[in-house]
Amino acid sequence: MNRPIRNVAIACLVLFLALLINATYLQYWQADDLTSLAKHPDNRRVLNAQFSQHRGAIVVKGRPIAESKKSDDQYKYQRIYPTGRQYAQLSGFFSRDWGVAATEASQNEVLSGDDPKLFVNRVIDLLRNQAPKGGSVSLTINRAAQQAAYDGIRALGENTQGAVVALEPATGKVLAMLSSPTYDPNRLATHDFTAAAHAYQRLLANPLRPLDNRAIEETLPPGSTFKLVTAAAALESGKYTPKSLVPGGRVLDLPQTSKDLINENGRSCGGDKITLTRALEVSCNVAFGSVGLDLGADALTEQADKFGWGQRYFNDLDDSLTRQAVSRMTAPGQTEIDRPQTALSAIGQSNVAATPLQMAMVAAGIANGGKLMVPYLFDEIRSADLEVVDKTDPKVLNADAVSPATAKELTDMMVSVVDRGTATTAQIPGVKVAGKTGTAQSAPSRPPYAWFVSFAPADNPTVAVAVLVQDAGVDRDAISGSGLAAPIAKAVMEAVLDK
Repeated sequence: MNRPIRNVAIACLVLFLALLINATYLQYWQADDLTSLAKHPDNRRVLNAQFSQHRGAIVVKGRPIAESKKSDDQYKYQRIYPTGRQYAQLSGFFSRDWGVAATEASQNEVLSGDDPKLFVNRVIDLLRNQAPKGGSVSLTINRAAQQAAYDGIRALGENTQGAVVALEPATGKVLAMLSSPTYDPNRLATHDFTAAAHAYQRLLANPLRPLDNRAIEETLPPGSTFKLVTAAAALESGKYTPKSLVPGGRVLDLPQTSKDLINENGRSCGGDKITLTRALEVSCNVAFGSVGLDLGADALTEQADKFGWGQRYFNDLDDSLTRQAVSRMTAPGQTEIDRPQTALSAIGQSNVAATPLQMAMVAAGIANGGKLMVPYLFDEIRSADLEVVDKTDPKVLNADAVSPATAKELTDMMVSVVDRGTATTAQIPGVKVAGKTGTAQSAPSRPPYAWFVSFAPADNPTVAVAVLVQDAGVDRDAISGSGLAAPIAKAVMEAVLDK
């Protein structure tokens, strides 16, 4: 081989090796960076392509709460939300410039058609030379229950801050989930991007935080609804029965401090000694503070943990901004609960904080005989051809949150609360209802929080509900779990029971 040919051959070999090295570098070392670049929010070409795709529907009982309709502009399809505000925190939004949220985010691969579950359908679309279509996501929501929750909160005022969660105790299905105030996702999905930008900025600037899902993101003192956890710990300890006598006087002298624990009305709960059942009926602070001191902080914390405190068990709506907040028994960084705090924790105050979802879990766990199920929102995933490609199976979170015997005793005690205690506003004719009211104190500068948790029918539960009214703009004296929250829970239960 003469020198010129050899030089050319060597040069070609060097170039070939350089090409291999470059390809390897791009495909291996820079793969993540290139993928990130393709998905970068400022990559307008990719955004426009995604925005022009047909997305699958988000469906509740066969009717869409989010769907793509053909448009007459360059983007081909317009994402619309027929139910708007009522399902906003569940559907989320699909916006070119502001991304996706809630189900639109967590199920984005399914809705866009990119999920591996839809691979066969994508191949068929390719062979047919058709644009790929997204799959649909069916939610577990009961439409009547969601409507009742929406109407109940709205009746308190458009800017009411609150949340409602309803669960099916035996499975963990989310039957209703509402957060207020809410927003209209259609304003963010519009092809008028200037209008969408203005709408998004207004939502971000709104001090009432309408983009937040208070049902899973807000942790607040649960007040007297937490007495269910304290009662559960007491019954599980073997030291108490529903008929055990507990202090029922006007004041409980707290140890290690000059402050006393008093009842909400400042009066006695009916005598120096009352039964544990009566203490729950009238929501006696002195009684449950005393029981908490007797059991100790560790017993309260252990029982709360069995109901889900300290755990993140619901990720169906996770997106870049939203995650289920973890309910807690202590302040961040706190390692011990002292004796005065133990008494206050037993009545749902001090540093105890819970989401509405968590309090619905307490009710559902008791209703289900002590077996606590994982809550879930997504029922089925279907292809564009309506073929079921995935279905959620119920899962157990804790098979023994309380024993079946304790669950039965707690149920009977909660029925007494509705029949003759603080929750008579939750009574449903012909149906046994189990419930517990709560009015949680917050800062002196703001009104208390109104809570209510319940389930029905008490002898064969099909729905468990938690309602939080964080702020309805009413006078402090008008705020109570019985007055504000219980009627909403009643309406939701009636909707599920079709009463």
